[in-house]
Amino acid sequence: MDREVSALRVLFLCTGNSCRSQMAEGFARKWLDGVEIWSAGTRPAEQVNPLAVQVMQEKGIDISTHYPKMVSAVPRPVDIVITLCGEAAEECPTFPGARITEHWGLPDPARATGTPEEVLRVFRTVRDEIERRIAELAERIEQV
Repeated sequence: MDREVSALRVLFLCTGNSCRSQMAEGFARKWLDGVEIWSAGTRPAEQVNPLAVQVMQEKGIDISTHYPKMVSAVPRPVDIVITLCGEAAEECPTFPGARITEHWGLPDPARATGTPEEVLRVFRTVRDEIERRIAELAERIEQV
């Protein structure tokens, strides 16, 4: 069955699908009207990182009901594929027909060390970079 041509599908792909790709999905769902948004992992974690949920809540975006998914659970075709970590870029399955494939190599905030405030600072820094890139993506999608 063919899908409606006007509905773009965007996939944010990470290894664990517990932090970066979930935050990207949250921002994209807020800003990309009429676009199907997915996030997935090549080796999904058991749950979304609670600190990712917390820092997104600070931006007024609730990802507490999100859950990590295997990339095979994402409906095809996908129009835009964005990997957010090196491992996902290397392990990324091919998505024939994807119009755009990008790699946003961002540090994994789940690997941050230090005091609780230092770790939160890393989560916020990564979150803010994802927000900036989603804003740029939104502008580009409007031109498609």
